[in-house]
Amino acid sequence: MTGFPLAAELAARARDVIAGRVEPAPTRDAATVVILRDGPEVYLLRRKATMAFAAGAYVFPGGSVDVRDTDHDVAWAGPSPAEWGAVFHASEQVARGLVCAAVRETFEESGVLLAGPGPDSVVSDTTGDDWEADRLALIDRSLAFADFLAGRGLVLRSDLLKPWAHWITPEIEPRRFDTRFFVAVLPEGQRTRDVGGEADQVAWRRPAEAVELAHQGEIFLLPPTYRTLTELSAYGGVADVLAAHREIVPIMPRAVEIEGEMRLVTT
Repeated sequence: MTGFPLAAELAARARDVIAGRVEPAPTRDAATVVILRDGPEVYLLRRKATMAFAAGAYVFPGGSVDVRDTDHDVAWAGPSPAEWGAVFHASEQVARGLVCAAVRETFEESGVLLAGPGPDSVVSDTTGDDWEADRLALIDRSLAFADFLAGRGLVLRSDLLKPWAHWITPEIEPRRFDTRFFVAVLPEGQRTRDVGGEADQVAWRRPAEAVELAHQGEIFLLPPTYRTLTELSAYGGVADVLAAHREIVPIMPRAVEIEGEMRLVTT
């Protein structure tokens, strides 16, 4: 049980939380999507060094659930919110928000849209000034996701998402998220693009390659990203990932003191 060493400031906070001197921050529901393409390769973004949470880390697209993500007016195709709730052990409303946030955040942070004109189709191209205007409007929250889909005559394709994991930010962190992880295949015809915003670099990497770069200190990965990439490196292709059986159980890393050093462990 070696774990991840904590920086001095976070280690001090961990000791305060463990001792009961500091109350853990509440969590916010969030969704993360691992975009896959043949290889398999995954799409990673490096968060800007100025970000309040996970600065400098390579992450998958994702973010917090917006209150409007639970809107019943969101056009929907595929497994229902109730079915997703059963998978993630969440209420139907929370599950609706998670799936909508997953699709919305993926589009905002990569330009990939898991939606189509009908339940058996998917948008083949999301480039162009009009798409970019909509993407920016979603980011600044001047456009609701339901209105975005309705304006383009699209339905959310929840069947293009596969549940993968459930991670809860450790109690020692000042900003905490209750995050469900999904995987999805890059739709045919679509392509990711460097959309800026919270990220300053993007890259497609084989999972094993990203893990090795982290071992070498070339990139920084948070425990959930590291674990997910390690799991994905065991599969030979995208089809194998999609066929994998996943039992979704919450994982919340905890801080422990090992030989005088505070470390984060997931066991």
